[in-house]
Amino acid sequence: MRLTAIEEGHLRNGMPGTIGIAAVFPGESFDPARVRTRVQDSWGALERMSLVPVPPAGPSAVYGHRWSCPRPFDPADHVAVTDQDVDALLADGVARTLPAGLPPWKLLVTRHPTAAGEQAVVLLAHHALLDGRSLETLFRLLMDGAAPPGPPAPVEGTRQRPSVGLATVGRELRRIGVPGRPVPPSSGGGPGPSVAVVRIDPQVMRAARRQPAGGRGATLNELLLSAYAGALRACHGPLRSWPKGPTPFYATVPVDLRTRYDAQRLGNGVTALRVALPVDLDSPVARLRACQDQVAEFEHRCEAHRAILPALQGAARTVPWLAGVMARRLARPELTTSLCTAFKWRDNPSHLLGRPLARVVPLPQLSPPGTANLCLVHTADAYTLTVVSHLRTGDAELIGAGVVRELEAVAESGEPAARAVEGQSSGGARPAGV
Repeated sequence: MRLTAIEEGHLRNGMPGTIGIAAVFPGESFDPARVRTRVQDSWGALERMSLVPVPPAGPSAVYGHRWSCPRPFDPADHVAVTDQDVDALLADGVARTLPAGLPPWKLLVTRHPTAAGEQAVVLLAHHALLDGRSLETLFRLLMDGAAPPGPPAPVEGTRQRPSVGLATVGRELRRIGVPGRPVPPSSGGGPGPSVAVVRIDPQVMRAARRQPAGGRGATLNELLLSAYAGALRACHGPLRSWPKGPTPFYATVPVDLRTRYDAQRLGNGVTALRVALPVDLDSPVARLRACQDQVAEFEHRCEAHRAILPALQGAARTVPWLAGVMARRLARPELTTSLCTAFKWRDNPSHLLGRPLARVVPLPQLSPPGTANLCLVHTADAYTLTVVSHLRTGDAELIGAGVVRELEAVAESGEPAARAVEGQSSGGARPAGV
């Protein structure tokens, strides 16, 4: 089975490609044998979890990778115990490639507790196999009492795609290709990847989500984008003081293109929408309003992507080297500088082998030097932000701390809105998770 152009691109972009999600629970370490049994029961029938990427059979310009499914996966090959704590495990995992010759995923059970006495189960996977929404789907299936995924809806049950004008498509293509600027590194430390996991005070988040005053409240994505803009301004000043003058700084929001008919489909089902972050605006609330205006356009912009992507993917799949060229170009820091996504774990309460889920920790992918990727997850009453940077060592911590300070400034900015918005983006577009 041939890979899609997006999957091929993830294998050819020159990066490790590892993404992940950690579920954290109170109590002692899980029994690995029981976890393996649950994995076999929950994921054993999912063909996607048994796929192995096979290198091109000839010149890579002409031939692409193929998916092979020699046999169902063996949980003993994929579920292991680790002595690393959660933070160290994520920091180590994001920069390493997964072992070849097996389906590119593994599930790690921690042995040592966190400072709060918690234990974790961590799923790492190559982005070619699974996207962030797929990781979330898999963990939901792993929980106690989860219903198995149903069959896909018949074609006639899916919605008709609205027609999109050429002008709309042209504007979106220009947005995809216009150069921006990379993230400036801090002055200290040497270059290298770094990962920071930040727990955010839920009272701060609740107050921030009720802003701006008199409005509808803010979504997690809107808050993350505006807080990141404020953190960049605090660390590096307004854009006019950065190198390259007034060139915009773009963040990219992965948005799920799955519908309610195929919501549990595993693989890669997202697109990416670029937004210019309002780093030059002085006020935290002004930055939030500017981000809300941009997120409000997401659904309309997604329709343009639904029109664009089939042609681009068809061309790249016909000529496999084109998938690599496109992936490496989009991975350049001036084009995909910061992936920013946020989502809420809605199945509360959730339990694994009788333990209540305390929080979810996401792990965005590592991108080339000059980039920083952020993901924020809301679980019950816990908010966890993960920053993966490829700048100076320790810059992930600086960015994470800056985002928290900006959220605190938003929370303290004035009278609250009537209510906080529960959806994660305006117009129905869903963020893609990690």
